[in-house]
Amino acid sequence: MHAKKTSPGATTRRAFVQKSLVATGVAVAPLIVPARVLGRGGGTAPSNQIALGGIGIGPRGRQDLTSMMAEQDVRYIATCDVQKSLRESVKAMADEHYGNKDCTMYRDLRELLARPDIDAVLIATGDRWHTLGSVLAAQAGKDVYSEKPCGITIGQCQSLADVIRRTGRVFQAGTQRRNVPNFQFAVQLARSGKLGRLHTLHASIYKLQVIYDWLPAEPEPAPEIIDWNMWLGPAPWRPYNAAYVVDRRWRGYYDFDSGAKLLDWGAHTVDLCQWANNADDTTPVEYEPDGGSIYARYANGVKLVMRPEGWIGQPPSNPAAPNLPVAGTGTCPVRFEGDEGWVETGDNGSIELHPASLRSEWRAFTMRGTDPAQHTREFLDCVKSRALPAANYNVMRHSHLACHAAAIAWQLGRKVTFNPATEEFVGDDAANRMRTRAMREPWQI
Repeated sequence: MHAKKTSPGATTRRAFVQKSLVATGVAVAPLIVPARVLGRGGGTAPSNQIALGGIGIGPRGRQDLTSMMAEQDVRYIATCDVQKSLRESVKAMADEHYGNKDCTMYRDLRELLARPDIDAVLIATGDRWHTLGSVLAAQAGKDVYSEKPCGITIGQCQSLADVIRRTGRVFQAGTQRRNVPNFQFAVQLARSGKLGRLHTLHASIYKLQVIYDWLPAEPEPAPEIIDWNMWLGPAPWRPYNAAYVVDRRWRGYYDFDSGAKLLDWGAHTVDLCQWANNADDTTPVEYEPDGGSIYARYANGVKLVMRPEGWIGQPPSNPAAPNLPVAGTGTCPVRFEGDEGWVETGDNGSIELHPASLRSEWRAFTMRGTDPAQHTREFLDCVKSRALPAANYNVMRHSHLACHAAAIAWQLGRKVTFNPATEEFVGDDAANRMRTRAMREPWQI
């Protein structure tokens, strides 16, 4: 992406080659440059292309990468994974797309990040690597698109946001629903005042779970096949079991997952509630668990309800709202309620509104909530413009902290009070100790 500058009077490589050929008596033919190299004929000049690398590209990462490679101003040139099969399959995907064999494979992300020709990286590892991978990338001068959750603790999310701010890198959290039209519509409606004064926000979450057990030890593959030590990275050591890696069954295990699985959906849905409440620079101040649900309250009095996906079938806090079927708006549903109406939407793009007078606001949407295309495009635009994307480090910091604080309340089984200014629990040593975890040597931030 970055054009190299030549000092005044310096001999260019092309001129040097031409002079050398003349000196040896070789005829010099006019230099013909293909139109695509100059950015003509629908191509993008190399100086305007973003050189992209990828780390830990699994199923979700492939969706992100497919969207990015579809853009003319992106060139995916390097891929890194601790699994040989994934390294090779992603390289094959890139090589087929570009019609060459240029994509380089790495097992160690530090080798990929050391390349000066890479502008940006896509990080789609498991949760345990998101923060450290993003920090190392930013410190290496790369812009970062990281899948969520971006950190498995409050402390990691704080450190990541601080590093991105200090290094001035572009950062986009993979909470793509900020760039999906039906969610944007619902948030804008809530912020417009047409629902009246907002009083309750509903965020669907996964069923909460924490697993502390280890799976039985199995023979560890050769590092070239699966580098188990690198797969664990900063997570505590435990014996290898293929279910963690090959079958991707690491979710729910405390050492690998984020906030009792709350952030799997909550990183999206709580984030949208934060946005609807104009709360991107803060968090709720109180969190109280009730069975599998968590009830939070903002300083402005707005309530935030985090409940597993079946919440839609239960009576909402607005008595005028009907009980909608679970599948009514698709996965990751959110509902924003005001004293004059409510709006609900989810991943299938449908919109539910109340009262009938709001029907004039209704619009049809077809883009699915899982589609990252507009979110990745915004990231690429910001890499070029250096603007802040929609899910920037500050937005990520506060929405993730809200999720982690809620998960800590649930794990403690009691109400906690949180100070958004200091990002600490008030008078609660037990909760404050849970804001951080140790990282396994030699990995640290």
